[in-house]
Amino acid sequence: MNTNNREILQIALPSIVSNITVPLLGLIDVTIVGHLGAASYIGAIAIGGMIFNIIYWIFGFLRMGTSGMTAQAYGQQNKTEIMRLLTRSSSIGLFIASILILLQHPIEQIAFTFIETTPEVQRFASTYFRICIWGAPAVLGLYSLSGWFIGMQNSHYPMIIAITQNIVNILASLVLVYGLEMKIEGVAIGTLVAQYAGFFTAIVLWMHKYKAIRHQIDFRSLLDKQAMYRFFQVNRDIFLRTLCLVAVTVFFTSAGAAQGEVVLAVNTLLMQLFTLFSYIMDGFAYAGEALTGKYIGANNRPALHQMIHQLFVWGIGLSLAFTLMYGLGGEDFLKLLTNETSVIAASSTYFYWVLAIPLAGFAAFLYDGIFIGATATHLMLRAMAIASGSFFLIYFGCRGAIGNHALWLAFIAYLTLRGIVQGILGRKILR
Repeated sequence: MNTNNREILQIALPSIVSNITVPLLGLIDVTIVGHLGAASYIGAIAIGGMIFNIIYWIFGFLRMGTSGMTAQAYGQQNKTEIMRLLTRSSSIGLFIASILILLQHPIEQIAFTFIETTPEVQRFASTYFRICIWGAPAVLGLYSLSGWFIGMQNSHYPMIIAITQNIVNILASLVLVYGLEMKIEGVAIGTLVAQYAGFFTAIVLWMHKYKAIRHQIDFRSLLDKQAMYRFFQVNRDIFLRTLCLVAVTVFFTSAGAAQGEVVLAVNTLLMQLFTLFSYIMDGFAYAGEALTGKYIGANNRPALHQMIHQLFVWGIGLSLAFTLMYGLGGEDFLKLLTNETSVIAASSTYFYWVLAIPLAGFAAFLYDGIFIGATATHLMLRAMAIASGSFFLIYFGCRGAIGNHALWLAFIAYLTLRGIVQGILGRKILR
């Protein structure tokens, strides 16, 4: 195995393990409520999960920006800046989390103003939201630490954290739902407990591993206007790019919800297959983040180009493997998530769209990682803006003729265009 593949896999494989476990937090919730006897429970988890995806995706720069900037500081061997980046990111994350908790009631009201769903689904989703919002400090704090770990070329710690979260989530949710018969409340509390278990695990691991540089923590750096300006300048484009991502995701779920509980449940279940692929592909994107940042920080262009080439070899191979896997066993996977026969039957009408996802989307994920590592966030924003605009144009142009199929067609086109446009723009920074 050559050096490039070894470096990629050293970061990607632990990231894949941890990333697979991330959607498991959602899959576990969907699976548990999918066996409670009503499609409204699945819909509630979809809506509740979407709200938190919106909230946390908006602040995804805490992970992405921290990862890219830390990787470049690591490549430069600048230990002072490495610790300053962690201090800035984690402090900002905990501040934002406090604001979210204080504003939880207006956030809930605004969310359900724009989401069309049945009263029963809304009631269950509100319960889920009011419990899980208290996990914001843990989630955003973990964003900062995870991004920092990846920037430090350490993907093993995020893996340990994710595994811990899922073990806790499974045990807590099963006890609360089936032991104490708490239903949606039990699922929400189980998720909350798991989030804090992951956050405290991250702190313990950090304190153990990085004793040598802990003393370089300097909260006075938060008062450095120039450094803070650079931090937010790098992350501004990530923030705006994330808003585009949120807009597409929110609309996808809302458009499905407006078509009834069954269509909402179908789209939710099929999107779990996309989520599974995306988090596995993100494992290689994280490798792209860490290694791109390191090589740019060290000014090693030949190694950078070789690494990117190998990254795409892995991307094509994995996409073909997932297409085959979904084609052979996708329906059986859906049956594991729910026993609602009406939902399973309806999903077969749209299943072929899932088969197109891997090859349509892999390039977008890999380029995201490369651009984050290079801190070329303005190019990410351009690509996302073009792809998002195309999503809405295609959907509104086709929905009258093909209904829910228009939603999936627009989504596939959106994934494809992200990769194509990023590939064109990436030539400017990867020469």
